[in-house]
Amino acid sequence: MATPTSARIAGIALLALALLYAAWFHADRHAAAALLVFALPPLLLAVPAWRGGRRSAFWGGVFALGWFSHGVMVAWTRPGEALFAWPAIVLSLVVVVTVSWPGLQARFGRRRG
Repeated sequence: MATPTSARIAGIALLALALLYAAWFHADRHAAAALLVFALPPLLLAVPAWRGGRRSAFWGGVFALGWFSHGVMVAWTRPGEALFAWPAIVLSLVVVVTVSWPGLQARFGRRRG
């Protein structure tokens, strides 16, 4: 189970990603497809992640790796879209770190007893 703080941050980051992608692709020629692929998954995962759901945290981390890759590719190849790509990179890294935090604490935290 995720710690309350990391779960809350993950939920906020996922919601922010959904809003970012909605703004990014709102005027795109294929807006409906782009919103289904990019904005809907983080939107659906935000509330369960906020509540500390392990499955949503796992899938949020998995999807965040793809969002990170997409952001890096766009930032590198289309400088005109960098204003959207860099926040996507940062938010996807926040998701990966926050959903991984409980496991990192369990693995590298102080041993009791």
